[in-house]
Amino acid sequence: MLLLALPASVAAQSSGPAASSASPAPDTRPPVYGYEVVRTFPHDPTAFTQGLVIRDGVLLESTGRAPSSVRRVRLEDGVVLQKHELAPEYFGEGLTEFDGRLITLTWNNGVGFVWNGADLKPIARFSYAGEGWGLTHDGARLILSDGSAALRFLDPVTFAETGRVAVTLNGRPVRQLNELEWIDGEVWANVWQTNYILRIDPASGHVVGIIDLSGLLPAGTIKDPNDDVLNGIAWDAATRRLFVTGKNWPSLFEIRLTGAR
Repeated sequence: MLLLALPASVAAQSSGPAASSASPAPDTRPPVYGYEVVRTFPHDPTAFTQGLVIRDGVLLESTGRAPSSVRRVRLEDGVVLQKHELAPEYFGEGLTEFDGRLITLTWNNGVGFVWNGADLKPIARFSYAGEGWGLTHDGARLILSDGSAALRFLDPVTFAETGRVAVTLNGRPVRQLNELEWIDGEVWANVWQTNYILRIDPASGHVVGIIDLSGLLPAGTIKDPNDDVLNGIAWDAATRRLFVTGKNWPSLFEIRLTGAR
């Protein structure tokens, strides 16, 4: 069973509050999807990718480490068109675009930022409890991951938490949820330090599909297997194109899912 291939820290039973906030999933193995590469694009190999969005053919990306940044990137050649660096005390994390604003998280500062999506000028900042990892939205709510098995829902105006759901695979919480993307009514989530993307039902938290991206980037290309991991999902709803990359990866891939097994 694929669950056993996930690191113990990811698929282990949790004793925290997230584990008790949702009913266990049915004991049914979710389908596992493969992939095929449609096209490969250049990507800045120094970008420690944390959040990824595509709008009107332009990539919006947040990066971590110092200096962390939020940037607009030309898809075709990976050229950074605009970049705003965060102050050195902030470790940048997930990003989403909501009504023309970019919203980004920081790892352990409890501070998020709002940016003008057109020119990356700062608009506002907000606070939240706990860590910030990944961020997306369903059109009405922001959806935040914090490294635990929980997805947290935030009001997109006040940033107050309005609810949460525990993510479970075969009834067991799945931790280390990282970068998020909203695709056709599901939350897709990278699982940190794995080659897996989980497809999650946001109402129940049940994992309804697993995408195995093993072998996407040749092993010899990865300098640090602990750091240079898969992270970054961008869905172009207008053209129904799916893009993925990783931290410090030299390439960004447009992929297509292959049949479930």
